Amino acid sequence: MTAATAETETPNPPPEDETPGAGSGGVPAAVRRRLATLDNWLNPYSWLVTAVIVAIAAVLRLIGISRPKGHIFDEVYYPTDAWDMLQHGVEWDEKTNGPAYVVHPPLGKWLIALGEQAFGNTELGWRFPAAVAGTLMILVLIRVAYRLFHSIVLAGTAGLLMTLDGFQLVLSRTSLLDIFLGLFILLTFAALVLDRDHYRRRWLKALEAGHDPTGPRGHLPVVPWWLLVAGMTFGLACGVKWSALFFAPFLGLLVVVWRIQARRSAGMRRPIFPGIFGDLGYLILSFVLTVVFYLATWTGWFVTNTGYFRHYREANGMDEPPVLGALLNLMHYHYEAYTFHSGLDDKHVYQSWPWQWLLLGRPVAFYWSGNGDCGAASCAAEILLLGTPLLWWSFLPALGALVWFGIARRDWRAFAIGTGVVAGLLPWFFFAVKDGRTMFSFYALPALPFLILAVVYVLGAIMTPPSGMAAGTRRTDRQLIGTVVAAVYVLLVGLCFAYFYPIFIGQLLPYDDWSARMWLGSRWI
Repeated sequence: MTAATAETETPNPPPEDETPGAGSGGVPAAVRRRLATLDNWLNPYSWLVTAVIVAIAAVLRLIGISRPKGHIFDEVYYPTDAWDMLQHGVEWDEKTNGPAYVVHPPLGKWLIALGEQAFGNTELGWRFPAAVAGTLMILVLIRVAYRLFHSIVLAGTAGLLMTLDGFQLVLSRTSLLDIFLGLFILLTFAALVLDRDHYRRRWLKALEAGHDPTGPRGHLPVVPWWLLVAGMTFGLACGVKWSALFFAPFLGLLVVVWRIQARRSAGMRRPIFPGIFGDLGYLILSFVLTVVFYLATWTGWFVTNTGYFRHYREANGMDEPPVLGALLNLMHYHYEAYTFHSGLDDKHVYQSWPWQWLLLGRPVAFYWSGNGDCGAASCAAEILLLGTPLLWWSFLPALGALVWFGIARRDWRAFAIGTGVVAGLLPWFFFAVKDGRTMFSFYALPALPFLILAVVYVLGAIMTPPSGMAAGTRRTDRQLIGTVVAAVYVLLVGLCFAYFYPIFIGQLLPYDDWSARMWLGSRWI
């Protein structure tokens, strides 16, 4: 058995104490096992793997980032808004010399503005922050995967798969908002996983100190610091795009379920009541922090007094008291922006429906040029927002296997990963059917980390020892085959990425070579 395999969290991990009696502090071994968390965060090998993969990701995302020149796709909006915000504090309309009406919150544009402040109003300036955000997503994903799977190999696989995904690569090299949204959603999930560990660790320490979970004071109050951090990062996610709100009910459900499970594992006779009142109370407090941090992203609009609708009430003959008037004006702004989004049904050549996204049914062309010398009679250069096909076409089978393993093993990790996928995709299905509004495949970016975790979960399931197999037992044929399959899969994803890499970065190709990469014909053109 390899070290990585031995580290991997199996569906029925062996007890920390070899004997079935009481463990440390008189806590039964079975209870200790159920409340166990990963404490080896400082494992130097895990950080070495993290550093190597993140370095590779950074190189891929930064090299040649200034090409192509000029704005591509929606860069005509966000970098321009960001530069105006540096000059005026809010988005500005140069034609009217007044505030511009925009329909996305300002944080993503402020982050782009940081790059422009450092490198000027240039391609490097407006694309550099996206590259940093995309690289940080990979770092956070590796650490989350290490926590979930207790395996350096599987954590590295998760990071490598995202590094080699064309979809994430293109969004990391383009100045759009979605890469920032994906980062803050992933940070929120990471904070909730840490909150789960913190809660269970506190219960275990209390039991070791003699706390009686069956007594009249069996409930253990725990201050959920990481849950509050999650509220802050979620507020920042909402400050990039409102679609972050899709995750709120699903992540809230995760918190409640995890805490009930922890109390049940600790031996409480009534794990739901009264503990759930504390759970909901802290969730409300966390959401208050979400609102506070969200409003903080509008600081430029509040303090400049020149933002769009900043003095809407005063201009329309209504009272505008200090503070409250500004908040009421911001509410009106939000109402108008929501109305715009709800009625957005204009046809677009690259629009797509949610049920097409995982199938790569309609990728978005960010850039196209037929000019240049490629050594052939006809040339083509394109930046196509396309997921690495072999990776993306494995998502649906992986989700099916995730459901199967999750039910068969009653594994909290499968439930958590699946929840992230559902939160990131299902609401778009609802709005597609309800409103038929215009949608694009890059709306799926926040779900991508969870889709990759689903693939890694399944790879881990076929690589790890069968349930109940003791540590040190000789590797089984099933494990050997599973490990080979997983290694070959990752290698093929890498080769697929290398083949499509030219159309991820806009490299000039002979037209026939470009055409050969259009596997789905007109759907990709």
